[in-house]
Amino acid sequence: MGFPTKKRQWYLFDPRDKNPFKLSRSKIELFTQCQRCFYLDVRLGVGRPKGPPFALNSAVDTLLKKEFDIHRAKQTTHPLMKAYGIDAVPFEHEKMEEWRDALKRGVGILHKPTNLFLRGGIDDVWVNPAGELIIVDYKATSKEGPITLDDEWKIQYKRQMEIYQWLFRQNGFKVSDTGYFVYVNGKTDRKSFDGRLEFDVAVIPYTGSDDWIEGVLTEMKECLMKNEIPNGAPDCEVCSYVELLKNEMAFNTPDSVSDVPRVSSVQKPAKISAVKKKAVPKKKISETDAPKPNQNLF
Repeated sequence: MGFPTKKRQWYLFDPRDKNPFKLSRSKIELFTQCQRCFYLDVRLGVGRPKGPPFALNSAVDTLLKKEFDIHRAKQTTHPLMKAYGIDAVPFEHEKMEEWRDALKRGVGILHKPTNLFLRGGIDDVWVNPAGELIIVDYKATSKEGPITLDDEWKIQYKRQMEIYQWLFRQNGFKVSDTGYFVYVNGKTDRKSFDGRLEFDVAVIPYTGSDDWIEGVLTEMKECLMKNEIPNGAPDCEVCSYVELLKNEMAFNTPDSVSDVPRVSSVQKPAKISAVKKKAVPKKKISETDAPKPNQNLF
């Protein structure tokens, strides 16, 4: 049984509200992918369809955190750090659990130029002898061959790292430009499962730059202040799928194509013509349609 997508009536941006508006790290990523999807989500409450949670990934995250916490308490170097020549120990701080709470808290800062409160939940933080914090993110997968950051879609992992680095710098911490991905890769070359899943573990360095973030935050605020839905990104899977649906429903009607299945009683032909009329690139939002004030995201 699926979960139908519904319009959200809460945590919506209102241009008339003077209070700081909260945005998660994932919403910055959404904006970089598609401004239309970002606007529909944050301003109008129509988010992208969500898939099921990655339970195995969450289990890996939990166990890695427990493992590194043992060395955090003792302020000792983890064997992985030694194996990869990383001179650091897990960072001990009273807010560590708060920073890890991606759903409700995380590490956050008010960006005064835009009045946006940005936050994100980290996996781990290490510290080197120079007192620089090292942002660490855990990833889990199962694939043949060595793990790298070269895949085009992994740009979102790099942006994620850079946003975390920026958030800690904005909170007054000295942060190393180089962070690490602790990547675990599930082995599939075993003869049988036997109730065990074994992993190879790699630590992959990444040197990031957060120079792009300030400009993107300004663009995000300008986007949200407009009463006009922006165009979708050319490579947005969601927007291209919606456009494909509209085209098919508008032109491949039962009256014009003999081999197209009949429209069910739920999908009346009248709705097809309505979709055709609404197929416009942009939509103006009237003041009466504007979201109610005093609503924040997360």
